[in-house]
Amino acid sequence: MSGVRIFFVGGLTSYRALFSWLSPWILVPTFCIGPLFQILLFAYIGRTTHLESDKFYVVGNALQYASLPCLFAMAQTIDGERFQKTLPVLLATPAPRLPLYLGRSLPVIANGILVSAFAFTTGGILLGIHVPVGAVGSLALVIAVTAFACTGLGLLNAAIGLRFRDTAVSSNLFFGFLLVFCGVNVPLHDLPGWMSTLAQGVPLTHGIEAARKLADGSSLGAVRRLVAAEAFIGAVYATVGYCCIRLMEGVSRRRAALEVS
Repeated sequence: MSGVRIFFVGGLTSYRALFSWLSPWILVPTFCIGPLFQILLFAYIGRTTHLESDKFYVVGNALQYASLPCLFAMAQTIDGERFQKTLPVLLATPAPRLPLYLGRSLPVIANGILVSAFAFTTGGILLGIHVPVGAVGSLALVIAVTAFACTGLGLLNAAIGLRFRDTAVSSNLFFGFLLVFCGVNVPLHDLPGWMSTLAQGVPLTHGIEAARKLADGSSLGAVRRLVAAEAFIGAVYATVGYCCIRLMEGVSRRRAALEVS
């Protein structure tokens, strides 16, 4: 029972603690205005160059922006403990580590879902794209799975943050990598072979492909393999991230380096 409480209450408390140093008003331009400008930028580039439809860019960029809170917030909920000088206290507790770390992912996943859904809805209204009504529920599921997968990568980013001074740098690198490699604005078949191959093993790629097919009228059953692949990739990254955090925790204890990089 204590593990369940740590998972839910501890995760929520950790997420709320982010706003002890970050103003909630920063969320408006970051999570609301930013994705809309990115969608409009690439959509109008696509119109000018006659490459892809508006729907292509709305779906790709809306899902890609789910990775922003999943990378930054997930890293900060753990690395922020070092910034606040509470990391030694946290690691000295007898609390089970699995709910302690993974519980922090739930609010982050919810954050990613809301950002992506807002960008998808608002971008679709502004550009006048049509999505079948029957596909809305399936698209919501794909967005949720994609946010989960990106949070798994965010957990790995958090582990990196225990050895380096600033997770903002690694978060921006991951965010840019996903933008370029995952077929967000350029179809995978138009990318160099090594890039499209590498994209198969990272979050977003399969989620974006599934969402585009659903937006074009495919059924959930037709994209179930893509959704399963996205969920599997997210689980792999979450597992690797958790193991890396435990490894970094042990190394930091031996080197007495819990609060330094």
